[in-house]
Amino acid sequence: MRVGLALPHYDFSLPGAGPIAFGRVAEVASRAERLGFDSVWVSDHFFASLERYGGDASRYGALEPLTVLAALARTTERIRLGALVLSAGFRHPAIVAKAAAAIDRFSGGRLELGLGAGWYSDEFEAFGYAFGSVGDRFDLLEETLGVLGALFEGEPASFDGPRFRLREAYDRPRPIQEPRPPVLVGGKGGPRLLGIAARLADGWNAAWRWRPEDYALRVAAARRACERAGRDPATLRLSLGLFTVLGEDEDDLRGRYALMADRLPSGVAATMPLEALRAEGLAGTPEEALERLGRFAELGVDELVISPAPIWFAMPDPSMLDLLAEALIPAAHEL
Repeated sequence: MRVGLALPHYDFSLPGAGPIAFGRVAEVASRAERLGFDSVWVSDHFFASLERYGGDASRYGALEPLTVLAALARTTERIRLGALVLSAGFRHPAIVAKAAAAIDRFSGGRLELGLGAGWYSDEFEAFGYAFGSVGDRFDLLEETLGVLGALFEGEPASFDGPRFRLREAYDRPRPIQEPRPPVLVGGKGGPRLLGIAARLADGWNAAWRWRPEDYALRVAAARRACERAGRDPATLRLSLGLFTVLGEDEDDLRGRYALMADRLPSGVAATMPLEALRAEGLAGTPEEALERLGRFAELGVDELVISPAPIWFAMPDPSMLDLLAEALIPAAHEL
């Protein structure tokens, strides 16, 4: 099992007030590379509100993901660079393909391209994007993946859909990875999403709160979706994101969690108390965490993406990264 890190790239993500600075994000990515993480990931929002996670109505700034990945391509050497995930509603797929090819070349073939339907209606409305129904957004995601497939897999590319049309389109220079960077679809794993992943993607990511028994049901559904699509289920890469808090022992664990609760925006930790993290995330001593990872490995998880906090893309206790790397990465690589 590979181990990735959800990079802190929001105003609330790291200790200290003020707008998030790329230099701090780059430092975390380089540190993750030195510590042996396999990948780092950024998400896609114009802004973040933590109101639904117990915070107030503040809107926190966010660094644009494709820009961040392009910059990280030049400040890192080995670690893979991923989007988890781009919203299909924010960019024309030809722009996504063009940017993805460039980032893949800048990085020497290290890009992981994740896409999703989008879920945060406030930002769609704030910036004038059509949010529509869940079905509308899945239609757009499916068509976006179709356009990307046409552009990545052959030249000249033609595509005729209800929203997008290509006429003998050329997308050069090509990405280094052939025929394309790995494409993941992100979402909880309902029937429509899993069908899209089975037909049009290399993998499926599910994040951030999962009990093994609930995830097992979704994996079984993903395998059935692959079979209906005429695909070997073993070829669908399974990527799992989990909120993670680790301590050397119980006292250290509780101390770290208390520190995080104090550093995160007020109210956020209350919606994900430590016992909930134990049940639906990855929390405990190294021994407890590895036992839980083993359960997910048995379900076929290929890659774990850690958000080292009780919220996504945050790192309120940067010192925990060393413990995560030492305790989890070597053992996970053996799973």
